[in-house]
Amino acid sequence: QVQLVESGGGLVQAGGSLNLSCVASGRALVMYSTAWFRQAPGKEREFVASTNWNGASTSYADSVKGRFAISKDFAENSATLQMNSLKPEDKAVYYCAKSRLYGTRAIGQYDYWGQGTQVTVSS
Repeated sequence: QVQLVESGGGLVQAGGSLNLSCVASGRALVMYSTAWFRQAPGKEREFVASTNWNGASTSYADSVKGRFAISKDFAENSATLQMNSLKPEDKAVYYCAKSRLYGTRAIGQYDYWGQGTQVTVSS
């Protein structure tokens, strides 16, 4: 059993930065691939970024490539999403999730999810 808890969301002006954290309990995140998804009001949940079990490989949605960075902190048993140059269209609830597979962007392949953290970007 794994529990994931996100934090770090908030309100920021366009062009600003936020750092989201996803802390795991129950099992070490190093055992799994970890991803961030987001869901804006009225839209489907979409893939944002993922990293493999040791953080050596990463993948990003085209919409965030070059602005967001995903990483793992093994000491804290957490995964982070550094978000720079934020845009109003980045506004969403951000979720972290884990999977036994790396390289998948399919929501159904992720078996544990956090409760989400709200990110709001003002123009």
